Amino acid sequence: MDTTLAPVTVGEELPVFTRATGFPVWNRFAAVNDEFVPIHMDDEAGRAAGMPGAFGMGNLQLAYLHNLVREWLGERGRILRMQCRFRSVNHKGQRVTARGRVTSVQQQTVQQHTGGLVVELDVWTEDQDGNQLAPGSCTVLIDTGLIDR
Repeated sequence: MDTTLAPVTVGEELPVFTRATGFPVWNRFAAVNDEFVPIHMDDEAGRAAGMPGAFGMGNLQLAYLHNLVREWLGERGRILRMQCRFRSVNHKGQRVTARGRVTSVQQQTVQQHTGGLVVELDVWTEDQDGNQLAPGSCTVLIDTGLIDR
């Protein structure tokens, strides 16, 4: 894996992470996380909860955001903090895209680590129509010794 990183700039957009949603994806996520909740597995249970049918897990959207940031970081840094708010569920057949944008870059010493860039990101998931499902934020630490100068 390439361990160099071009300088990070405010406004930079992360490469998107996209997945189609539905029972096959939800079942795999449920199996790994022991989250076989009827509203995610059964259309009748989803309708009983006021939705058109079964719907995806909120934590799966958080996992998409985590994948987005990890793919962008590679082995050059680590996630210090990530959070999001679940505003809307994802339904079967939707295309969910995780997106991110750099909002701040600061040279800092963090937890006794010198020569690091603390990078703040806005992150969010959205459906195929651009409606935000889970907006959030993320803080990462990038080792400046690995930045390609």
